[in-house]
Amino acid sequence: MTAPRKFLVVVDKTPECRVALRFAARRAEHTGGRVTLLFVAEPPDFQQWRGVEEIMADEARQEAETLISEAARTVNDLAGILCEFVIESGNPAQCLQKLVAHDRDISILVLASGTDSDGPGPLVNLFASGVQAIPATIVPGNLTDEAVDALA
Repeated sequence: MTAPRKFLVVVDKTPECRVALRFAARRAEHTGGRVTLLFVAEPPDFQQWRGVEEIMADEARQEAETLISEAARTVNDLAGILCEFVIESGNPAQCLQKLVAHDRDISILVLASGTDSDGPGPLVNLFASGVQAIPATIVPGNLTDEAVDALA
């Protein structure tokens, strides 16, 4: 018997994150899978005063916990799935690669492409190259809820 699929979603403040989250929730619901949420807090680039740096790190941690909790609530409301949380600090691409390498239960990375003129986004570029060790589903970031539900 094989373990259920584990869908990984990177949680951030971008509008397309909501699309990736919904797609992963619906796919997990339809396939009996699970959802893991990753939030990567980039470390503050401020080392003048240690106390200020610690306050900034605490604020980043609180923001991460708030965003990931909201994302988990969304998944639970949509699909009745309790999510696994992973909060890291550092470079998002490196943290993502590290998590994928260490958690062999993750079977699919779900990303939504950016919708602005800057292109699809750095993580989409990284995982669309085909050199990574995990399949990635890249969902157009401008899909409506109804379109996501129909695809998933």
